[in-house]
Amino acid sequence: MSDSLRDQLLKAGFKPAPKVQAKPQSRPGKPQPHKHGKPQGQGKPAQSGNAPAPREKGDIDLAKAYAIRHQREREDKAREQREIEQRAKEKRERRQKLAALLNGAGQNAADADIPRHFPHHNKIRRIYVSAEQLPRLNGGELAVVQLAGRYLLVTREVALAAQAIDEEALVLLCDPHAAADDDVPADLVW
Repeated sequence: MSDSLRDQLLKAGFKPAPKVQAKPQSRPGKPQPHKHGKPQGQGKPAQSGNAPAPREKGDIDLAKAYAIRHQREREDKAREQREIEQRAKEKRERRQKLAALLNGAGQNAADADIPRHFPHHNKIRRIYVSAEQLPRLNGGELAVVQLAGRYLLVTREVALAAQAIDEEALVLLCDPHAAADDDVPADLVW
């Protein structure tokens, strides 16, 4: 029972496998001499079942292609992040300039009791004005600007300066010479 598996197989009639010498691997681009003295690289290249097909100059490794794609995706993501940060910085600066411009320029009266309705962001909004301010607002002498969610009544010049800083800041500026879009008068109180 002390016979090894090899000895048992030899007794059963199995013959040992012939030893195969390993062939030296050839590098692409450098033909190896054949056993008859002819270079193997001429003519049709010999391919074994396990050897990969020879690559042409334009071919890229799959791993290299994934690495290049991953690098490009990282660069694109970093560029997009920088652009988002730049837009946010510019928006903050515009908001600060607008706040500095409108600081103390608002003419909202504390005793204003007449609502002036206007469309803004697809909704009807309102600002309360006094009896003296309503004809000036409808005549284009006064305008409405938005700052930090509040509507401020300001002069036309300040409103145009605010529009130059941020176009979305100007909410209402009436042109008395423009034709009406509808039959509703601008000074209608409802």
